[in-house]
Amino acid sequence: MAHVAAWKKDIVDELVKEMTSKPVVAVVDMAGIAGQQIQSMRAGLRQHATLKMTKNNLMFLAIDEAAKQKPGLEELKSAVHGQCAIIATDLNPFKLFRQLESTKTAAPAKAGQIAPMDIVVHQGPTPFGPGPIIGELQKLGLPASIDGGKIVVRKDTTLVKEGEPIPANVAAMLPKLEILPMIVGLDLRAAYEDGTIYHRDVLNIPEDYYTNMFATAAFNARALGVAIAFPTTETITPLITKAFREAMGLSITAAIPTKDNIKMLLAKADSQMLSIASKANYTDGSIGARLSAAASVAAAAPAAPAEEVKAAADEEEEEVSEEEAAAGLSALFG
Repeated sequence: MAHVAAWKKDIVDELVKEMTSKPVVAVVDMAGIAGQQIQSMRAGLRQHATLKMTKNNLMFLAIDEAAKQKPGLEELKSAVHGQCAIIATDLNPFKLFRQLESTKTAAPAKAGQIAPMDIVVHQGPTPFGPGPIIGELQKLGLPASIDGGKIVVRKDTTLVKEGEPIPANVAAMLPKLEILPMIVGLDLRAAYEDGTIYHRDVLNIPEDYYTNMFATAAFNARALGVAIAFPTTETITPLITKAFREAMGLSITAAIPTKDNIKMLLAKADSQMLSIASKANYTDGSIGARLSAAASVAAAAPAAPAEEVKAAADEEEEEVSEEEAAAGLSALFG
């Protein structure tokens, strides 16, 4: 620091103070941003961050000095190149990244800039009425014609592919076509927090990414706990539900009557009886005839006194034990 001019030393000292007083330090790309936009962005960050621009070699000196108090900060030096600035903030790196991304705006292209995406002129009317400009559009390779008092483009046309430099004549025409292909804003290159450097590829994730990731992990862990019958606060209810469902299925398959399954057993027996009767009637018409005859005899027979019917029912009920009832249901279900 002894060989640094006084004004440069003041700048370095100011940078060191900012970087050591805030938990997060970041390097942002400033290329292509107009001075008026920079002032507007600085004002937007003022509540939570400070934005400092200076020569890169002074940034190197300031980072080295601040790294004495914040080990690992010197790793930010690899992000200092070209037109850049240093941000010191109390926002965590992910919130800072999202805030910087939200300040970006569309801007017209300049000749020689690299297209960030395919620059396409879509089919349809242009803002122009009939005139000499139709020749300029056609020189760019646009299939332009006049329709309904407007110059129209007859089909979608790609003027510049992503990654290619934008020619001067295309750059001049795009704003007239209301196409602003460039995105201008503070582009975060890397951020430091608690000894860790976060690069753009780590920070550039959806806002709900980690929330969804943890929710998925919790769901999968719960499903695994249920699958291996591991009781916990989260799995005990589905485990009991699963056990009840499986026990109910087993009791119905084995025809073991309980108060919970008796209706289902009777319904199953009725369904099987109808199915057997239907198949038997289809293959042997005598079965249907005998059933019809039995029904006719029953209808023609004199009705027994109510007292006799009741007595017979009581006698039958006394004679059928619980074991016999279970055996009967077992016979129904094979």
